[in-house]
This record gives sequence, C-alpha cells and structure tokens, in this order.
Amino acid sequence: MVEKKEQDENEFTAIWVGDFSEIISDAIDMKKQSQVNGFDLSVKEILTFKGDGAIDFDNSKRVLPDYKPMELVNGEYWDLKPGYYVIRYNEVVSVPLNAVGILQPRSTLLRMGGTMIGAYWDSGYSGRGQGMMVVGHPLKVYKNARVAQIVFILTKKMTKGYEGKYQNEAK
Repeated sequence: MVEKKEQDENEFTAIWVGDFSEIISDAIDMKKQSQVNGFDLSVKEILTFKGDGAIDFDNSKRVLPDYKPMELVNGEYWDLKPGYYVIRYNEVVSVPLNAVGILQPRSTLLRMGGTMIGAYWDSGYSGRGQGMMVVGHPLKVYKNARVAQIVFILTKKMTKGYEGKYQNEAK
C-alpha cells in the first residue's frame, strides 16, 4: 500500500494524486472509471437546446436557454444526429480547494466524430456538472457511456472556493 504524503503548500504537482472516491460520488464503477491521470465521466442525461440564451459582462442580463431531455431509444441509447447537445453527467464532483478540474473528451468519442467541450471546474465547485457534446457524424450513445475525462491539476490552496450560480447543481 502506498502511503499518502502530505503535500507542502508551496510544492507543485501537475496532476492530483489523491483518491477519486474522496471527491467523486454517484459513479457507476469507481474502478473502471478511474484512469491513470483522470476520471471518466458518464452520461446521465442528454438534452437539446430550446430557446435562446444571453451572456453579458456582469451576468445581470444572463439568460440560459431552456433544455429538452431526449428520450432513450428502446430504453438503451440516444440516437444523435450531427449537432450540439448538453450532457449531464452521472457523477457528482467536488473539486478540492487546492485543485482545478479540466475536462477533455475520451479518445474513443473523438474517433467516432464527436467531442466534448467543458469549462474549467473551479476550486470548491461541487455538483453534477454538464458539458456540450458536438456530434459531427451520426452516433449512438448508450446510457451511462463514458464520454469525457476530468483531470485535476493541483493549484495553490484557496481559502475561498467557487460560489457562483452553478454551485451544487443537479445534486
């Protein structure tokens, strides 16, 4: 068993080396989803965009578009045509105050003509996040498919974490 070393506050390590079960819950299979440098996120729900959105500098005019959940075909998969989709993940991620999460698509998805786009997961954020899937070629996505990998990069320890609108979303 590897002994967990206490990290010096001034020490920098590129990749977070802690136990994923300390910061991720509601995973389908912790062992299968834990990768060498990151953790695979799986699909809970796929939504389509309905309506318009608006973004501005201070969020006073921010409007999120409405979403419409897509139905599973035969209760098993979503049949995606080329376009843009919102993916809500199964996993609840709680980013430590000394890390930032960066999301990338799984290479298998790329090889099929799809990709995932995600924002930084700020220190202190906790929730069942979402990303945008871009589909360039027709694709079946099965329920609980692993589509993205989140990597945690260690940062200077923050005393105050994320407190924005999306904190604790969809928990």
